[in-house]
Amino acid sequence: MSKRNNSEMSSTTTNETTTVDVLMVGTGEYTTGYVGGKAADSDKGAGVVALTMFDLRRRGKVNHIAMCGVNGKKFPGIRTHMKKNISDVYANMDLTCTTYPSDTTINPKSYITAIAHHKPGDIVIIFTPDDTHFDIALEAIQKGLHVMITKPIVQTLAHHQLLAAAALKHNVLVGVEVHKRLDPFYADARDRARGTLGNFQYCYAYMSQPKHQLET
Repeated sequence: MSKRNNSEMSSTTTNETTTVDVLMVGTGEYTTGYVGGKAADSDKGAGVVALTMFDLRRRGKVNHIAMCGVNGKKFPGIRTHMKKNISDVYANMDLTCTTYPSDTTINPKSYITAIAHHKPGDIVIIFTPDDTHFDIALEAIQKGLHVMITKPIVQTLAHHQLLAAAALKHNVLVGVEVHKRLDPFYADARDRARGTLGNFQYCYAYMSQPKHQLET
């Protein structure tokens, strides 16, 4: 189990702006780009979430970074993968990251320990299977952490209402990440529709994806 001392647990203040600690829950393609023991066979081979957090720390926006998964035995491979695809590619990228569970442990509930090592006001980013979002998010909210969850935020209206009520009670922010809004292909289609194509009478669209990318 990874632990931090009191100095590591504290936020740092630079130019009157307080940086926060970030916990990433989920270690797959969107977080690290590491799938099946190698880089993902997609445009996310270097990951998205971890890469972004390391860059935000490089720019002084984030302090301590932690990552939590189910199978700690994957972490040696993930570290090697991130070194090859992030720190060996981008300048001044510090990949220091506390990981949960330990490198020899498999624990589906390791997020409970990881969240317990963070303080109110820190941030939890959840990129895990849809049916796990509610339990992880609620645990974080009840500890006073702000939460961002990949779509869909939860699977039922009842769970959505429970999270909303918990967020209000504990005075934290809970948001959903809808990354396709920022995808260049979708942004281009939106801009064309708004600017040059005029009013639609009929529109048909679909998204295709190799089946093996769905088995991650």
